[in-house]
Amino acid sequence: MPSRSNANRLIGEARRRSHLTQAELARRAGMPRSVVNAYERGNRQPGVDALARILAAAGLRLDLAPIASPVDPERAERLLTQVLDLAEALPGKRRGALAPSPFAHPGG
Repeated sequence: MPSRSNANRLIGEARRRSHLTQAELARRAGMPRSVVNAYERGNRQPGVDALARILAAAGLRLDLAPIASPVDPERAERLLTQVLDLAEALPGKRRGALAPSPFAHPGG
């Protein structure tokens, strides 16, 4: 049996949660039952459009969103400067100069 991908597991889970048979899910998605079966069993991999249609047929929405917001370089540099200033204020042996911030603006 082929290894199952996240898409295969997602299709199966969506179908079970929506209490649909493969035939009903396929009819609602506008595709042959054999195709939905092949996707769910891992014999074929759906494209993004096909996956979105199948999930919509099960009453779900495929939504692609970033996992984390992008780094704001100016804020990251301010935070890094604050951390380094705090580290310098700690008692103990001084380490000397540090390399430039990776968040520094080129030419700035």
